[in-house]
Amino acid sequence: MAAIVTDDGVTLHAEEVGQGEPLVFIHEFAGDHRSWEPQLRFFSAAYRCITYAARGYPPSDVPTDPAAYSQARAVADAIAVLDGLDIARAHVVGLSMGGFTALHLVLSHPDRVLSAVVAGAGYGAQPERADAFRTESMLTAAAFAAEGAAKVAERYAVGPARVQFQNKNPRGWAEFAAALAEHSDLGSALTMRGVQAARPSLYALTDELAKVRTPVLVLVGDEDEGCLEPALMLKRTIPTAGLAVLPAPVTPPTWRNPTCSTGPSTVSSPPWPAASGTPATPARSPTPPSASADRRTVRPRACRNAGGDPMGPSPFQIGGLAPQDTGPLVQGPAIAWTVPIPPRSGLW
Repeated sequence: MAAIVTDDGVTLHAEEVGQGEPLVFIHEFAGDHRSWEPQLRFFSAAYRCITYAARGYPPSDVPTDPAAYSQARAVADAIAVLDGLDIARAHVVGLSMGGFTALHLVLSHPDRVLSAVVAGAGYGAQPERADAFRTESMLTAAAFAAEGAAKVAERYAVGPARVQFQNKNPRGWAEFAAALAEHSDLGSALTMRGVQAARPSLYALTDELAKVRTPVLVLVGDEDEGCLEPALMLKRTIPTAGLAVLPAPVTPPTWRNPTCSTGPSTVSSPPWPAASGTPATPARSPTPPSASADRRTVRPRACRNAGGDPMGPSPFQIGGLAPQDTGPLVQGPAIAWTVPIPPRSGLW
């Protein structure tokens, strides 16, 4: 465990495990650093894995000044974590709110990002939905401030974006709901107001996105209506982006596997090769799925450079399965990797 102090004096709680190239996980609004535990257990065999609690999420500090929360500050905090752990460059995986941060890291600090996975990001980004998203975000923030996280979690955890997970995996859902109820009332409210409601639209960043040369994998569920169109926009705009769309019945709001009882499901295919100096994980035959599991194959397009020419073997055409998972695959060559994605809400 490490205590990272940012340039504005906020202490962030960070945890790391493993050796190799750094791999940083950035959590969603309804999650925290604990959400990535299954990923840390799996990837720490070949990578130096780092996860941290964003400001406003104990055990990190919870600043009381609303001005201390913004998308720019979220990016600066991620850089503070890299600096505090003496990491020059890292692979970055972000989910929902964390996906926005990962993408902004690519835009503003490309020299610090080896590759990025941007999962379930884009809700409220479309210009015609921006006002409704801000209104909804402010109402949610007000609820956290007035009622507290424990009370809000009672209905939030059974909302339309989470109930699928509850139906498929009651034990895993209960773990998620309990963790959400422990969040800071003030931190949740200020994060929703300053980071979520006030973040810039991805559609206002298309000129910058078109200049990206960092490998980016965009992940989205095919029923995640709020993120489907933004995901397509990111794929079409970023020259080095690959897009993986997860088919039903893997519900986009939960990103959970029906057979995984204690943590997030795995969606195979990080956009990076095996870490230098570490053995690649060979492809495996999947564990026989349960009756409720539905395993399907998604094949992302090969990565191409700005001129449209193939860049060699696509970093996105890497498939595999974590030992504990029987979920959907993104299949490719013999080298197998897995990027497990935690749950997300319909909004965040």
